[in-house]
Amino acid sequence: MHIRRFQPNEELALFEVYYSAIHLIARNDYSEEQLNAWAPSDLDHELWVNRINGINPFVAEIDGKPVGYADIQQNGYIDHFFVSGHHSRQGIGKALMQVIHSEAKRLNITELTSNVSQTAQPFFERFGFVVVERKKSVIRGVELPNALMRKALRDISFDPTTEDHHRPSQLK
Repeated sequence: MHIRRFQPNEELALFEVYYSAIHLIARNDYSEEQLNAWAPSDLDHELWVNRINGINPFVAEIDGKPVGYADIQQNGYIDHFFVSGHHSRQGIGKALMQVIHSEAKRLNITELTSNVSQTAQPFFERFGFVVVERKKSVIRGVELPNALMRKALRDISFDPTTEDHHRPSQLK
């Protein structure tokens, strides 16, 4: 596996990762109606291209093919974090989380936040994120439960290369 920055013209490949992550992995936590609202097969191509270019994600690839991607914004917000439904539980998410933490350190970011699906919450918790607020987002007229999660990065004892982390004492 290799992780690198997003390259122009691979937006469609990242849509396939996104779509499969939602429809194959999240299907145990969301209804068919919710999955289709969240990731419709006919999502507007121009909207998708603009979104991916705007977040400039890191891309995990195996044999030259994208199998996951994640971003971190200047304010520490993780907008997208997806692993292909065909490649789950292979360490791709862990590797992407390590890159996110390294990039946060490089950018002197002291806190990470993300709106996280029910499916991804246990994964984020393993890396020291805590639920700040449980919410219901409305996408295409359909409610999808999720949670705002946060992680303070002031604790230098956290080693993102392992899931054995030490939570900072002041997470609010």
